[in-house]
Amino acid sequence: MSKIWFITGASRGLGRHFVQAAVAQGDKVVATARNIDGVKDLAVKHGDAVLPLQLDVTDRTAAVSAVQEATAHFGRLDVVVNNAGFGLFGAIEEITEQQARDQIEVNYLGVLWVTQAVLP
Repeated sequence: MSKIWFITGASRGLGRHFVQAAVAQGDKVVATARNIDGVKDLAVKHGDAVLPLQLDVTDRTAAVSAVQEATAHFGRLDVVVNNAGFGLFGAIEEITEQQARDQIEVNYLGVLWVTQAVLP
């Protein structure tokens, strides 16, 4: 039985590779990205096996909506890959408060919001 994956940050890098690997083994994927244009081509290439959704993981309401849409479309979710994130590099004294907050919003709260949306 094929699995249904929900992958954040699927427009490039590891997220995109996760999508391609899952589809290659016969699974279906909800490929999310902040900019849906980055994942539309995956749906074109893989057809009904990929559902592209726009999702900014820092928006808790959007995370809940995306999970609900994914579940309505595929009937369930089996695997969640919280891949959306970014690195912040520089000397500690050079990092601004806003840069730190932005990273926490994505790398910590984004994971929390998606996980909370999926668990029920």
